[in-house]
Amino acid sequence: MPAALLVFPSLAAALLAAHFYRAGQAALAALSVAALLLLAVPRAWAARALQAALLLGAFEWLRTLFVFASARASMGQPYLRLTLILLAVAAFTAASAAVFRQSALRRRYRL
Repeated sequence: MPAALLVFPSLAAALLAAHFYRAGQAALAALSVAALLLLAVPRAWAARALQAALLLGAFEWLRTLFVFASARASMGQPYLRLTLILLAVAAFTAASAAVFRQSALRRRYRL
């Protein structure tokens, strides 16, 4: 069961890595990939660090939403679909940080 729950933060970190790589920010992409290594460390600090990274990632998605939607709106282009997609990705990333509240993961990471 704990391994299945870790799919969510893994996917969220991978999406962040792809986002940063696409934006030309290789260092942040590498940090996002490296954050996945924290899943293998069964310590409270590792879980908390990953949670913090995912919450920062959710804010990055919201920042990206603001930048892209503002640009599209100023050009008179539709932006509703973009807004909905990026809001969903931000919510998924934030919710992925919450999987560490599950009892199986609380035991594994000694939270």
